[in-house]
Amino acid sequence: MHYDKIHYCIIQIIVFVQTIQTLQGQASKYNVLFIVIDDLRPTLGCYDNETPYYTPNIDNLAKQSILFTNAHVQQAVCAPSRVSFLTGRRPDTTRLYDFYSYWRDHAGNFTTLPQHFKENGYFTSSVGKVFHPGLPSNYTDDYPYSWSVPAYHPSTEKYKMKKVCPNPDGSRQMNLVCPVDVKTQPEGSLPDIQSTQHALQILQNISKQSNNDDGKSKPSQPFFLAVGYHKPHIPLKYPREFQDLYPLSSIKLAPDPHYPSKMPHVAWNPWTDVRKRDDVKKLNVSFPYGPIPKDYQLLIRQSYYAATTYMDSLVGHLLAGLDQYGFSDNTVIVFVGDHGWSLGEHQEWAKYSNFNVATRVPLLVHIPGVTDQYQPIKSKFAFRDIFEMLQHDEIKNTTTDAWQPLYNKHGGHLDRGNVRSYHHGNRQETGSEGIGDKVKGLVSDNHIELVDLFPTLSDVCGLTVPPLCPQNSLKVDLCTEGVSFVPLIQQIANHKTGNIPWKNATFSQYPRPSDEPQENSDLPHLKDIQIMGYSMMTDKYHYVEWIGFDPDTYTQNWEDIHGKELYVRQLDPLEDNNVADDPKYQTTVKEMSILLRKGWRNALPQIS
Repeated sequence: MHYDKIHYCIIQIIVFVQTIQTLQGQASKYNVLFIVIDDLRPTLGCYDNETPYYTPNIDNLAKQSILFTNAHVQQAVCAPSRVSFLTGRRPDTTRLYDFYSYWRDHAGNFTTLPQHFKENGYFTSSVGKVFHPGLPSNYTDDYPYSWSVPAYHPSTEKYKMKKVCPNPDGSRQMNLVCPVDVKTQPEGSLPDIQSTQHALQILQNISKQSNNDDGKSKPSQPFFLAVGYHKPHIPLKYPREFQDLYPLSSIKLAPDPHYPSKMPHVAWNPWTDVRKRDDVKKLNVSFPYGPIPKDYQLLIRQSYYAATTYMDSLVGHLLAGLDQYGFSDNTVIVFVGDHGWSLGEHQEWAKYSNFNVATRVPLLVHIPGVTDQYQPIKSKFAFRDIFEMLQHDEIKNTTTDAWQPLYNKHGGHLDRGNVRSYHHGNRQETGSEGIGDKVKGLVSDNHIELVDLFPTLSDVCGLTVPPLCPQNSLKVDLCTEGVSFVPLIQQIANHKTGNIPWKNATFSQYPRPSDEPQENSDLPHLKDIQIMGYSMMTDKYHYVEWIGFDPDTYTQNWEDIHGKELYVRQLDPLEDNNVADDPKYQTTVKEMSILLRKGWRNALPQIS
């Protein structure tokens, strides 16, 4: 064996040992920043998308994290999804399929992820939308169980359903597409701006408490700070200058904007929340299938992208706060969407389905000294200003030409409107990489379910890892229906090859009140649920069975089939061709049906 090979092997062994020591020996020192984004599909520059998305701050985080390409929620709607991953249990256990019950009263006194950290000595705080507010979290965001202090919600949140969106004629309506001048909005701000400011204030306060009067650090209580961002949830309300980043001439329709002819009607979601918006009402779109006129589809997609870049800028300020207040080197960061969102695929909008675009979410996990060991950076999270990057000619993608007229219009300077009004004084740095450059970080294509987050974070931070739940866990306070993916992190961070035992599928579900779409199909109350669509995603196939469901007993009738879907992932990644009735795939359908009925436990890693 050559010397260089021996040297390489020694280095790899040292790095592996250091990783284990970091995860185990220093785990008790980790803080946690848990960032949850509402309605976010992987429309990020760090994911391999055809459309160039401007998300430089999240992309920078991805360079220092493990990016999971195949992460799925357990139900594609806010409250059930959030309660699921914050308790580590699936909707059939939390018994929350809608917005109208509190799991501690309705199912069991389940310990939550932040509660577990709080009970292990952490200061826990919730900012913005973390739990779904209202009845699903007992109108308190599960305080005092989960949080050390009452949860913070921005005061401007109450304008979500108000007529605050400007029309060309000067009137205001409750629109879906809603670029705004922030200064003219109620209170002169927006919810996510207020949440970022509050979260930064918390970091500053913790930093002050961690230092003596002489400037020397002192032992401090570790923190678990959860920050929930509303955008790009509807309404698509964001500072107008971000719309200019995505000229309409650069926006394309969804690659499959038509209703799939072989899709069972029960699988369809009629996007009623989108239809309630004043600008969409004016379109006179037929119920339940639409479609929305093509020109307005482009406007919606444009605003979704713009709202995402707006969110990225705020996440950038939040991350820069870790640098500013001295927490970058000892804070684990999770960045995750609560579910995806259809942008015209299958002629659908919103979430409320089992399609891949609704259940798949971005997931980044950053562990200091582990996921960033190959990325030496003086300042980890220096803020990246998309507008400054443009002025410095750092955009390297196909929409650069579309930018030029806007740039020239302002004499070589971009009018950022209200951007400066919500900057928070964090250090700004454009960085050496350009937008559109391939983000180089650690990547995992393994099957991940968001119920895996609870055991994983517990594992990373040296807390007791909740055991696997028994079949009936309603009276078990602390357990999980997920699995820690720390073994994957260790393998990937150390560039080790070979397969390790891991789950071979992800599972999701969605309820329906009827076979045909109706007004409450998107979000039926528990009492109205008659059908449950159970979904299983494997390497090769996506299989769904829509079966009878009894809301009084929470039981399934697998003999009462209302529809089946089978999509061959490699041949049909957009899920347009349902082959469940194709004679060529009947053997596959039978095999997948058996696996689906065996459920998620059967897909868990087999560890001898």
